[in-house]
Amino acid sequence: MRFRPFILLIGALLNGGAFAQDSGNNKEKVSFRAVDIFVKSKAQPLAAYQVQVAFLGLKIKISGIEGGDHPAFKKPPLYDPKAMQKEQVIIAAYNTAPAEELPKGKVRVATIHLQITGSKAPEFSFKLITAGTVEGRKIPAKVAVEWRKKSRENRQ
Repeated sequence: MRFRPFILLIGALLNGGAFAQDSGNNKEKVSFRAVDIFVKSKAQPLAAYQVQVAFLGLKIKISGIEGGDHPAFKKPPLYDPKAMQKEQVIIAAYNTAPAEELPKGKVRVATIHLQITGSKAPEFSFKLITAGTVEGRKIPAKVAVEWRKKSRENRQ
């Protein structure tokens, strides 16, 4: 059936958890998982970030990228759609709001949705390329990546 993978992807995204199926002839397990990307800027207002995320092992497809929790990064980050078709992607966002309207501390800036073929959980590597203020100053920050444990439905 032609629309089955799309329907399964939508179901996995709405449920926010792992979702398995047989992938046709080879009977390999296919699951859908989400990985949350956080930037920790301590007391500095975060206006911009660029993060590289790579997924290692198994057959992995990035099936979607969504924005974060804070209004400054609610829209999906920028990324190269061709890179998204591989196992790694660089995401970036910039917000020109005044410093008092920007997040400080740990903030979820994006979520990457994955289609995983195989039974082992993939490993990932991540790197904060840069983080900055509205004025364009680079700020010390860290990035953290966490498997999503439950649905983020009804988040405002």
